[in-house]
Amino acid sequence: MTLQLFTGKNVIIQGITGKNGRFHAQNMLNYKTHIVAGTSPNQAVSEVHGVPVFRTIDDIQKRFTIDISVIFVPAPHAKAAILEAIQAQIPLIVCITEGVPVHDMLEIKQKLRISHSVLIGPNCPGVLLPGRQLLGIIPASLSVPGDTAIVSRSGTLTYEAMSLLTQSGFGQRYIIGIGGDMISGSSFVDCLQLFQNDPSVKRIVMIGEIGGISEITAADYIKQSISKPVYAYIAGHSAPSGVQMGHAGAILGTNALESAAAKTAYLQQAGIITANSISQLIQKIK
Repeated sequence: MTLQLFTGKNVIIQGITGKNGRFHAQNMLNYKTHIVAGTSPNQAVSEVHGVPVFRTIDDIQKRFTIDISVIFVPAPHAKAAILEAIQAQIPLIVCITEGVPVHDMLEIKQKLRISHSVLIGPNCPGVLLPGRQLLGIIPASLSVPGDTAIVSRSGTLTYEAMSLLTQSGFGQRYIIGIGGDMISGSSFVDCLQLFQNDPSVKRIVMIGEIGGISEITAADYIKQSISKPVYAYIAGHSAPSGVQMGHAGAILGTNALESAAAKTAYLQQAGIITANSISQLIQKIK
């Protein structure tokens, strides 16, 4: 990942004619994101908010170079949409769709490994570079440009962190929601490497959840490879074992390292600053 990946000029929206696609396309356009086209398999309309609609990505590529695709198609069709974007060699794919089946993501991950594409999501709020680019559903009004980077598994906690950072005088350079599903396109480590390599990032906020061990992997990476201060919060301190909390990835399994308490302790041992709430975490930021 590089900054240039997220600042690509030509953006398309797969699923632009649906309710969510239409609504968020307008927000993205209002933020000056350069949306050149959208797709709709039946092409029932020819344009949305002045953006031309095509049946396929291949049709779009006959007229435009595509740097980024943002996907709003329903879950049953998300795999086909992501694979179409990968086949078209689109550098950055941001999938907002919730409820993509795990077996679909297994196939997608295999295709990604041999592709030139990067996938953010699915089941994520997308990416915001304050003052520069909105790719998804993140409420840009809560942010201001600055030198703090956020990476999160949770959408709503991302918004809370953005708002509190802004109120505390800490602007943001990157806000990346990687999604909370069991299998996602990009990881904490992918984003942490991006933040470490960007000299404009001065501090990192990481928001995790119960379930899985991606935060544990991130803690090991931070200890070995990150020189910037990292502030982390893990949601789900009161979560019961075996109960899904919010989405597919937030379920506390049998691994002792999957709980919020265990992850928080592990992060602390890696030298990461933690807190038991987002508000407490933001208060600790310098």
